[in-house]
Amino acid sequence: MRPIGQAGGVQGTGGSRPVPADDAPQAVPAGTVRRGLALLVAGGMFMEILDGTVIAPAAPHIADSFGVPAVAVNVAVTAYVLTLAVLIRMSGWLADRVGARRIFMTAVALFTLASAGCAAATSLPMLTATRILQGAGGAMMVPVGRLVVLRTTAKADLIRAIAYLTWPALVAPVIAPALGGVLSTYANWRWIFLINVPLGLAGFVLARRLVPDVRRPDAGGLDWRGFGLTALGVAALVVGLEAVGAATPEPVVAGGALAVAAGALAAAVGYLLRARRPLVDLRILRIGTYRVTAFGGSWYRAVISAIPFLLPLFFQLGFGWTAAQAGLAVIALFAGNVGIKPATTPLMRRFGIRTVMLGANVAGAACLVGIAALQAGTPLPLLLGLLVASGVARSIGFTAYNTVAFADVPGERMTSANTLMSTLQELGAGLGVAVGALLVRLGGAVAVPAGLGNDPGAPFRVAFLLLAVLLVVPLVEALLLPRAAGAVVTGRA
Repeated sequence: MRPIGQAGGVQGTGGSRPVPADDAPQAVPAGTVRRGLALLVAGGMFMEILDGTVIAPAAPHIADSFGVPAVAVNVAVTAYVLTLAVLIRMSGWLADRVGARRIFMTAVALFTLASAGCAAATSLPMLTATRILQGAGGAMMVPVGRLVVLRTTAKADLIRAIAYLTWPALVAPVIAPALGGVLSTYANWRWIFLINVPLGLAGFVLARRLVPDVRRPDAGGLDWRGFGLTALGVAALVVGLEAVGAATPEPVVAGGALAVAAGALAAAVGYLLRARRPLVDLRILRIGTYRVTAFGGSWYRAVISAIPFLLPLFFQLGFGWTAAQAGLAVIALFAGNVGIKPATTPLMRRFGIRTVMLGANVAGAACLVGIAALQAGTPLPLLLGLLVASGVARSIGFTAYNTVAFADVPGERMTSANTLMSTLQELGAGLGVAVGALLVRLGGAVAVPAGLGNDPGAPFRVAFLLLAVLLVVPLVEALLLPRAAGAVVTGRA
């Protein structure tokens, strides 16, 4: 979940000069759900989530257009997600200082223009740059829209408002693989971005009429030093990982970028621990149940988030499937993810969060081993059943980590905890795709020495096996949790 900012009253601006009616901050009292506003924000969230996953099935077609290996397209996915992670914290502050309507409209316009730029890209660096702009638009669009909905909705109607805002997270990942695969197979990969243009234009027009100009002039300043160090560290880390995993490794670039990343992130941690009003409050990591989600949960998310990116490539390059076939098959993964949702809470109440978390890690690793063993001749029902099982394990794991994260966090520290967790989740997802691509390149180098031959799917099999091994880290951390961890939220004695 992304940060929704601090609740608070809506204030106007001072001054003697009259403010034009269209630009005047509106004092919007909390009331019943404004359906139009909630659906507009839900539509923006749908576009953002869709664009985070729709590119994977189209990656081979994009790579052919640019003359690069298919796995290299991961940088466009990683750049998008990490831009979201870095800029999310700024969105609420901008809304409070400038006004929610202006920021939301600016975000929609930026996202729409960047989508058109993605469709017009003539090289992978150009696509990556426009994806960064897309991420900047998405980082402002969704959190600001959600903030306005929550601030202008009465508490009695919050459940209905949250329902409107939840469906994109459930539906978009199911639609995205098929949409990306079908469009790139039967039309052109550029259409996966062009479909955002009419949606964005409609959203821009509706935003002017539906989004109130909520703001808080007393919001204070942004921690620019913390923001700068964090942004530099994350950007350098991505550059370093890409240089390590390049088709022709660049040791000087990789070493320099990773050194900068280590220095910037270390400086960021030191500064954030000392700052009076830091960008994110790292002191919250002293709470054990929160820390296991921040570290082990982010590691788990990184490993699991690599799977939807690698699967379509594995099916296309390893099995010879079309992008449409690969995209439709990956729906099974997300169907399992959505289908098990109603059972996740009863499972945690029956067995406890620690047990469920351990089970999700073990089941996730077993599914990765099973995926590595898949062949082009594997019966389709068996293949789809394995993907459904992987989606089930994924959903249970995410729910367990998200539930235990805030179990012992005091109410007055919830905003800081939510901000840090949202950032770590996005970082985990973005870095997971980058690491997955790096493991495929490593798999290509070791496949023949390991006796896997020249099978084009061999690098992916190695990558899936290595991802399974990486799940040992969150598994061990979960083992160290007390058996009663999270009992306060599950009601289990």
